Amino acid sequence: MDLDDDAKWLEWVAEQFEAIAGEDQEIDLEEFKSALKSFFAERFFAVFDADGSGTITLDELLEALKLLIRGSETDKLRFLFQVYDVDGSGSIDSGELRTVLKWCLKESSISLPEEKLDDLTRALFESADADNSGSITFEELRSELERFPEVMENLTISAANWLKPPRALRKNGRPRYLSPAYWQNNSSSLLFLGGYGCVNVLLFACAALRHADAGVWMMLARGCGQCLNFNCVFIVVLMLRRCLTWLRATWAAGVLPLDQNVILHQLVGYVVVVLTAVHTGAHVANFARMSQAKGSYRLWEYLFTTRPGIGWVYGTASLSGLLLQLLIGLMLVCSCPFIRKSGHFEVFYWTHLSYIVIWALLIAHGPNFWKWFVVPGFLFLLEKIVGVALMHIRGLHIVEISLLPSKVTHLVIRRPPFFHYKPGDYVYLNIPVIAKYEWHPFTISSAPEQPGTIWLHIRSLGQWTNQLYEYFSRPCELSNNNPDWLARNQRKTGGSQKWLQKCLLGSSDLDLPVATNEDEMIEILSYTPTGSPGWETASTGIAGRCEEVSGKPDDNRQHCNIKCYMDGPYGTPTRGIFTSEHAVLIGAGIGVTPFASILQSIMYRYRTKQQTSFSQSDTQGKNLKNEEMKLRKVDFIWINRDQKSFEWFVSLLTQLETDQAESDPGGRFLEMHLYMTSALSKNDVKAVGLQMALDLLAKKEKRDSITGLKTRTQPGRPDWNQIFQKLALERRGKVHVFFCGSPALAKVIRAHCEQFGFRFFKEHF
Repeated sequence: MDLDDDAKWLEWVAEQFEAIAGEDQEIDLEEFKSALKSFFAERFFAVFDADGSGTITLDELLEALKLLIRGSETDKLRFLFQVYDVDGSGSIDSGELRTVLKWCLKESSISLPEEKLDDLTRALFESADADNSGSITFEELRSELERFPEVMENLTISAANWLKPPRALRKNGRPRYLSPAYWQNNSSSLLFLGGYGCVNVLLFACAALRHADAGVWMMLARGCGQCLNFNCVFIVVLMLRRCLTWLRATWAAGVLPLDQNVILHQLVGYVVVVLTAVHTGAHVANFARMSQAKGSYRLWEYLFTTRPGIGWVYGTASLSGLLLQLLIGLMLVCSCPFIRKSGHFEVFYWTHLSYIVIWALLIAHGPNFWKWFVVPGFLFLLEKIVGVALMHIRGLHIVEISLLPSKVTHLVIRRPPFFHYKPGDYVYLNIPVIAKYEWHPFTISSAPEQPGTIWLHIRSLGQWTNQLYEYFSRPCELSNNNPDWLARNQRKTGGSQKWLQKCLLGSSDLDLPVATNEDEMIEILSYTPTGSPGWETASTGIAGRCEEVSGKPDDNRQHCNIKCYMDGPYGTPTRGIFTSEHAVLIGAGIGVTPFASILQSIMYRYRTKQQTSFSQSDTQGKNLKNEEMKLRKVDFIWINRDQKSFEWFVSLLTQLETDQAESDPGGRFLEMHLYMTSALSKNDVKAVGLQMALDLLAKKEKRDSITGLKTRTQPGRPDWNQIFQKLALERRGKVHVFFCGSPALAKVIRAHCEQFGFRFFKEHF
């Protein structure tokens, strides 16, 4: 912070102090502890209470804080030493260090066994106690900190939330949308939107000019009607998932914004609503004008009867138009986030089914709509037929399940020989014993190169996923012949609705399967390696019956033979990862899930590439000729809030580290960067000792204490400027960034990609 920022912060701290202190303008230890809610409150209080009176005045607090933000390096180190010197003896013994490190772990939400805490204490104490005197002096602490220059440079205090200044948003002089980097990195989307807008303008102008002699209201109505012909068809094209997946393998993937199809679908939906409202309003105004003529029909007759004979199907244009206005408006309202994401997802789902009625009304309403609809409608119907056919052909079986930490269910499904997919693809899954007519999307977590089985990892987030976990948590006598517990939880659905959902509905955002709002965005969350597919020994008894795998009680695995169906696979932006030269994979929280299959496939191909460099006759190398991997470097960045979140994925990362060590010792083809945001950073007084101890122990044991990986888990949030500068300096080819996580973080990373000229791809699944 500069001088102005320092002054504002101290002024803000003074206001907070006055709010806490009350009338006496002093804070005692209990008030201080209630404000900080931290073990370090007592230590900070002792340091701030310069006169030892048992209370802190505003002057004492501000004097201490000024010393911390404006004082010398020695002043800051002296403060740190006083915090760690619990008994005030002028030195730090091993017991004091262990106590401080224990509370450092709690402050950072890190859980380690007592033995590991002893190891951390021993590592830091032995390193700092240079003279082996059994205690650490101030000079020894200074010498130890000098080995960590980044700590010395940035040592600050962030004692508690009430001592942190509010973040002021700094706006750049020019909006990012006007920057050349933004236009360069979003050229395909911008050109597509420009072309889309030009088509609408052209269609509107042509239709309006043809009716120029009929008055302005008729020109407006006809122009909007022609645009509606186009948009009501285009909105369907954007959700033809099989066609879009096929296009990803063609040159069109580099020209069309295929990754934005869902966003474009929503945009076109809003355009349809606006055009519908204007079209209807123009016709009403025109009918009002016509009704004023002598001997003409009245306005209500134009709107609510077929007497005027307007329309090519028995004069029903007005009636069908009003119904269309009502259905489209209802669909818009029920598609809003406050409906879709507030526990009423089924309302969104069933109202979206009205697209079938809307198409029928559009054909009856407009004499030319069927000409626009015939080709897209045929493709839509073809996709549904193919989906239903594959659903029955791919009558698969779940042959093994594992119940993992964090309520994650690992499904192993027998893979049919004709089922081909790419890393990062997803499928829609139906398990009749859970819900006969419900389909839900999941990313495939196994690599395409893995033979025999397909893996899905499903975290319990909503009603369907919780039912799945509960089903396999129940005793083994449960079977699909008598799922009484499940019958009580399932929703009652009418026969006609079931038939529609089974035969006419596909897997898209336009026509999603029934699910709660929590199930809307379901993804795989972990990786559990198994020695063999396991289905060869699966139970062959009654379908749906499970038996535990003997000899491995800690794995909590069961063999089973449960019927399931899959629809897909469907492509995602990550399909282009192997055409990249330098790929950067960024996952935030459960956003790591699409990268499970990708990382496995990358290392498989990397090993194959290493082998074929010595033997060109290698059979696997021949199989990869048509899909040669151009990757020269992969950086994997995973950001998690707490330590428990790493359980989902750490076994895969361990295997990847082992594979790289075996195939390319010392190689840096795959670099991992793990961040734990709840952990306090190295430059925080409350965590500096812990992070130094973790670094020392990691160097000694060649393994991170938090995850068990060789890669050190970094505390706090990533410094994106520093990361992207490092990526740019490596010069390993064109950098493509693939992200899956929260929209807020996506904006930050997208802005950095635009700044550094990197291509940015975001999962919209």
